[in-house]
Amino acid sequence: MQGKKQCQEKLFNSFQMSERVPKDNFYRRLKGSLDLDFLYSRTKGYYGTSGQKSIDPVVFFKFCLVGYLEDIISDRKLISHCSMRLDILFFLGYDIDEELPWHSTISRTRQLFPESVFEAVFTKVFSLCVEKGMVSGHTQVTDSAPVKANASMESLELKVPADELDAHLKKIRHISAMDREAPRRKSKDDKAECGQKRITANERELQAIKGRNRKWAKDQDQRPGAGNKGSKYTSNKTHYSPTDPDARISVKPGKARKLNYCAQLTVDTAHHVISDIGAHHADGKDNQHLPDIVKRVGRRLWRAGLLWEHCVADTGYSSGENYAFLEALGLRSYIPPHGTYKGGPDGFTYAGENDHYLCPKGRVIPFTKVFNDHRTGTKKKEYRASKKVCLDCPIRRQCLGKSAQEKKFSVTYYRAEYERNNQRIKTPLGRYLKGKRQSTVEPVLGTLTQFMGLRKINTTGLAQANKCMHLSAMAYNLKKYLGFIEKRTKSGANALCFLETAMTTLIRPFLAPGALLIFNDRNRTSTKKPCKRAYSKLILL
Repeated sequence: MQGKKQCQEKLFNSFQMSERVPKDNFYRRLKGSLDLDFLYSRTKGYYGTSGQKSIDPVVFFKFCLVGYLEDIISDRKLISHCSMRLDILFFLGYDIDEELPWHSTISRTRQLFPESVFEAVFTKVFSLCVEKGMVSGHTQVTDSAPVKANASMESLELKVPADELDAHLKKIRHISAMDREAPRRKSKDDKAECGQKRITANERELQAIKGRNRKWAKDQDQRPGAGNKGSKYTSNKTHYSPTDPDARISVKPGKARKLNYCAQLTVDTAHHVISDIGAHHADGKDNQHLPDIVKRVGRRLWRAGLLWEHCVADTGYSSGENYAFLEALGLRSYIPPHGTYKGGPDGFTYAGENDHYLCPKGRVIPFTKVFNDHRTGTKKKEYRASKKVCLDCPIRRQCLGKSAQEKKFSVTYYRAEYERNNQRIKTPLGRYLKGKRQSTVEPVLGTLTQFMGLRKINTTGLAQANKCMHLSAMAYNLKKYLGFIEKRTKSGANALCFLETAMTTLIRPFLAPGALLIFNDRNRTSTKKPCKRAYSKLILL
């Protein structure tokens, strides 16, 4: 007999959220694993003693984590999404008939708490991963990625020089024909400080921008359909964003110029746990941020009782100052040098014991002085021979050119640190860590920017962007953490981990530093279907 469902709401219901949410639900397991009660004492000083009660600080952070776990960057959409999910309501501690807070409450509370509170929660989540053995600590990989800021390129304003603005526009700003008709969007208020509205670039930098503007305008005018939408060359030296002054113009090959922040990410190689993340200005170089990153990561690993030995990064972090900084801390760097590095002129041999160079004809080019290169801002050593040394040289013309009278060249002050780093990169361990970097930090960055709410920063200001990045990293680590403990529970990996630790402890005293210890086993991805491919767990000693 055909059935027909009659739907009629009951006046009275007996309903318990804990009975409706399955035992293996993600948010139910997360609620049982994450304890944030320390936030009550940590945030007590940011509230008054009278007035209406605020949102629970623990509940606020849970709301934020849900947003990044569900890839929702809008606070309004987040509240709407949470109200329709029983498992999320159970995680937040709200009953089915209890009203959720306004979306503006989330925004205001995010601005109320300083960055240190968000970093404390991130460290708490990181410590959970350390306790379960997910973090080895000995090898950390660093990389960066641009994250779109909450500001439009159309609202950019020109920086004002000391002279009048009209005279500056005639001298610097060369715009194409369609730029004059292109609409410009004005911001309601200008949040930039007075110093940021002034041009700080020197005359040579402005002349370079002047040439780029001419070429940019010419190229844009000749493109098909360019008359429909104006395009102009913009630079951080001549433009600023009034809506988000901390956002900077940046570009990657093949991508459009946008206002971005730079996310600096550090990942542990054992199970791809994020050990540090931070927001920086997008116009800075990666090698400028490495000392600050290393200090934070080292402090966090030291508090967790872990020993850091290898620092791995790409060429963007290469500099002699960074190599010397890492060596002073006892860290071994595996950072490929940039393409402009040379240990000296081609054909010249360096004699380290006497600190001089030998030319192809065996003549000595001695060290003369140490100086700071004003063009690059780096420390260099100058080597210079007297006129008599090159006077009767048979290759004088090819070596000196037409006008020079003596051989003179400069080399980086940190040549020895460069050479030691290059030797480490060429070792088997260095080649292994290069592949490890590509397979570790780059997928993590892609996951954060595409699936964990970092495709765009929904706040303004560097401090607020830093909070958003910490929340995204927390959500990522918690997801890895729950997946790891579930896998270990099903596979019984605790016994294997104990065996590997015991064998490593026994064998370590008999092996040389940098040796590779490999354990082979069959990796079971589930209890039903074993993986046919064997894997190798590599431990650095």
